[in-house]
Amino acid sequence: MTRWGWAKVLLGALALSGCGGLGTLNRAASPTDLYTLTPKSTFSSGLPRLSHQIVIEEPTAHAAVDTDQIAVQPTPYQFEYLPVARWVDRAPVIVQTLLIESFENSGKVAAVGRSSVALRPDFLIVSDLREFQARLPAVETESNALEIHVRMNLKIVDAYDDHIIGSKSFEKVMLSPTDEMSDVVVAFDDALGKTMRRAVEWSVKTIYSHGQRNPRPALR
Repeated sequence: MTRWGWAKVLLGALALSGCGGLGTLNRAASPTDLYTLTPKSTFSSGLPRLSHQIVIEEPTAHAAVDTDQIAVQPTPYQFEYLPVARWVDRAPVIVQTLLIESFENSGKVAAVGRSSVALRPDFLIVSDLREFQARLPAVETESNALEIHVRMNLKIVDAYDDHIIGSKSFEKVMLSPTDEMSDVVVAFDDALGKTMRRAVEWSVKTIYSHGQRNPRPALR
């Protein structure tokens, strides 16, 4: 079976009864299930403690993933959406909320929140969610496995003088053993969790090092 034919079989199996192939996915009826993801709660014990306040901005994202629909790429040039399931919110909002909770769970930050709570920050975390979708495996296989891709770029902005003190990309690819939604969501959760852990640890270390080199009272 060709790779394109395999893609049609795989995504067709996820479509609503009566749907006819890839072209019907975007016209599917209302979803039957909503899915959420979890924050990261385990971090390196050697992380330094910060006395600063941090604001996590909502990530920017291209239109294909800036949605509550669960995106799948049957080819590198095409996005489709699962018709029977959605995220509980747009993907960037989910990632923002989970990043805030993950920073809180680290126990290493004095205060963290989103800009809408009027928190006066010492540092801003500005991110771009560049990948948040499932793909067919790079190597053709007879199984119904999917690759879950999560990639984001973080920039840390010093709010005191409004300049970027660090920028780094984080990504993780996890394999969902089947195309069952339970497996797909667990793979998304694992990929995002591992990405967030690295992002939080890097951010805390970067802010701490910057503060050591540039000592000043935290903004209040």
